[in-house]
Amino acid sequence: MIRKSRKINKLRGSRTCGGGCSKKRRGAGHRGGRGNAGSGKEKKQKATWFQKYEPNHLGKYGFQRADFLRSDQSGINVSYIDQNIDSFISQGTAESKDGEVTLDVTNLGIHKVLGSGRITKPVVVKAPMFSEKAKIKIEEAGGKAITF
Repeated sequence: MIRKSRKINKLRGSRTCGGGCSKKRRGAGHRGGRGNAGSGKEKKQKATWFQKYEPNHLGKYGFQRADFLRSDQSGINVSYIDQNIDSFISQGTAESKDGEVTLDVTNLGIHKVLGSGRITKPVVVKAPMFSEKAKIKIEEAGGKAITF
């Protein structure tokens, strides 16, 4: 219904201006708190309203960037290769022909060789990526760093 004059203008002088008891419109308690107060999961005053009108307000949904969970971010240090080269040969992940050991790290589920530690044995390492230090250390030990 359209009013000729606003309600507040009509009720001027009536002490509470149509708001009920004079205490009713004090503070935010009259409206159930400020903002989303009371919208919690259980037994709160606005919980049912949020379940009905904002069902996706709580919880996670949609896409999350999880670069740290990507499997292609795995790496292996040259010191680990040096320590475990014999076990790689016995497992069949590394090949030894004519005294030259060849290791393809993608068979181990690893995509990058990192340069932490020391390598003492000459090893031919095949990997999609190498750090600069890893390349230098492998070549100084008499091996080769092959990128594919």
